[in-house]
Amino acid sequence: MSKKQNMAIDFQDNMILLTRKYLKRKIMCPETKFRHHVKERVHILDLLKRTVENGESNSALLIGPRGCGKTTLINSVLKELSSLKSFKDEALVVNLHGLVHTDDRLALKDTTRQMQLENAVGDKVFGTFAENLSFLLECLKSGDKTQSKPVIFILDEFDLFCAHRNQTLLYNLFDVAQSAQAPICVLGITCRLDVIELLEKRVKSRFSHRQIFLFPGDTSGSDQPTSAFDDRLKLFQHLLSLPDDENVNETDQQYEDCKINPQFGARWNEYIKSLTENMTMVNFLKRMYQLDVSERSFRNFLALVISSLSEKHPKLEVNDFVEANKFFHQDDKVLTLQGLSVLELCLIIAMKHQTEIYDDEPLNFEMVLNRYVKFANQNSSIQTVQRPVIMKAFEHIKNLELIQPVGGPNTRVEKEHQLYKFSLGWQQIADAVKNYPELPTEVSQWAVSSLQ
Repeated sequence: MSKKQNMAIDFQDNMILLTRKYLKRKIMCPETKFRHHVKERVHILDLLKRTVENGESNSALLIGPRGCGKTTLINSVLKELSSLKSFKDEALVVNLHGLVHTDDRLALKDTTRQMQLENAVGDKVFGTFAENLSFLLECLKSGDKTQSKPVIFILDEFDLFCAHRNQTLLYNLFDVAQSAQAPICVLGITCRLDVIELLEKRVKSRFSHRQIFLFPGDTSGSDQPTSAFDDRLKLFQHLLSLPDDENVNETDQQYEDCKINPQFGARWNEYIKSLTENMTMVNFLKRMYQLDVSERSFRNFLALVISSLSEKHPKLEVNDFVEANKFFHQDDKVLTLQGLSVLELCLIIAMKHQTEIYDDEPLNFEMVLNRYVKFANQNSSIQTVQRPVIMKAFEHIKNLELIQPVGGPNTRVEKEHQLYKFSLGWQQIADAVKNYPELPTEVSQWAVSSLQ
């Protein structure tokens, strides 16, 4: 092989590795440019601007299902505001999360840290939560004692803060916002539609009742009206495209360490465009979109596909997406079933047979044992197993939570007669039986007969 050919191969391999690095970073890094939900974004931008520039106090709730872009929307608004000198110099942003700040003491401690007032608080002892919060806000007063620094509180998983004792944090934040003691904006993010009903009466009366709803599949803000799936197809092409202009590499510092050759980028983009016109690929993406509209999970899926790129595999084929989807959407319960012993899988099949015959009625160990023994007696190749061993296998299934106990914890029943609800679907059992290595033919035939 000539030296020129070697150089061409090395160049190609290097570009593939840089492509993988570039695309992974592009897919996994959250974008500051927010698409869609234009009205809602303008509404929130206006609220925060009024707090920063005019000293107004506001409160609002951003409500929408998980993965619809609530946090991305807030981040894009804050990114835009950070270019304003008044925001950069004056405003403070305090981020609190319901899963992290599980009580008001933790929330207040982290608020103090984010406002950089640990030294001001020092060893002071405060009688109440309200005193502590008002002291923190007082510390932010500017030199003329008339104007405070604006503070933006962002409460993620807002509904979890409603479970705090007496809702003290929410009460004091909304009270400060309502009475205009200091310019603050309280912005809650939640996926619960009934979140207002979780607020105590005194907290509810101080909340502005400004609710902003985000709905998945909203394509408002697109240059041309498109369907939700067409928008997903555009996102697919955008996320997998490379820069084919030298100027892009020079201006975007984020990708400085993985500069793509423009000619290679142009060829790659042509190929990605051809994928979006391939009907097999389009139908596959459409099925995926029907199952899950979340952009976050779609990005995670694409990152998995990109990982398959290598020097030996320089192109993304339709089959790569299909294989990645199998891995990405694996059913945990099917994998659990494939890890069971043959005896335990037989008990699972017996349970399914029992629930099918008796219309999903609860079952106990004795019922399952009788059905298994009946099957074992009919098939001479199935080895006879003693009752204690079968009981042990049944308890292992119970510990894996493939069956759920029926009745309260105080119910005193012998373990052989304790009722359980079977929590597996017929398709899950069929998939597990199909992929189970070296399963006896009699067992697989029994499984099929019980599922029909």
